[in-house]
Amino acid sequence: MKVIGLFLCCCMFMTVFAQKEEVLKAGMTSPDFKYKDVNGKTVSLKDLRGKYVYIDVWATWCTPCRGELPYLKELEKKLEGKNICFLSISCDKDVEKWKQMVKDEELEGIHVNTGGDQTFMKAYGIKGIPRFILLDKEGKIVNLEMTRPSQKVTLETLMKLEGID
Repeated sequence: MKVIGLFLCCCMFMTVFAQKEEVLKAGMTSPDFKYKDVNGKTVSLKDLRGKYVYIDVWATWCTPCRGELPYLKELEKKLEGKNICFLSISCDKDVEKWKQMVKDEELEGIHVNTGGDQTFMKAYGIKGIPRFILLDKEGKIVNLEMTRPSQKVTLETLMKLEGID
């Protein structure tokens, strides 16, 4: 009986402990952040409210991330003037290399660097990149694992968003 009681006590402790760490889901408000852009200006996720936000989490050293860049640029052009902004969050440690690549590749959209801060990455459980996320106009999560810009369905999905025009 003591073993069963101890087992039940441990199970209850683990259940309470597991509930403390909230798992993000569609419909929840995205955690905010404040990161510096390529010009040193602080950008907050709250600054982008009122528009859909297509987030690209990437790094200059990530080959698959770099492979998505031409498609991201094309997607941005196709949705120019629509109620959406494109936010690229770099997890590069070499900030100067990141800034130079944004400049050399003439990347559009909003580009920020985490500066080593892992808060956003941890909140979303990001363990690999590239990772794409879609937020609505109020900053709520629409899709935690949005499709890549290279996938045809991405443009189709974004064009169907209510109020995108």
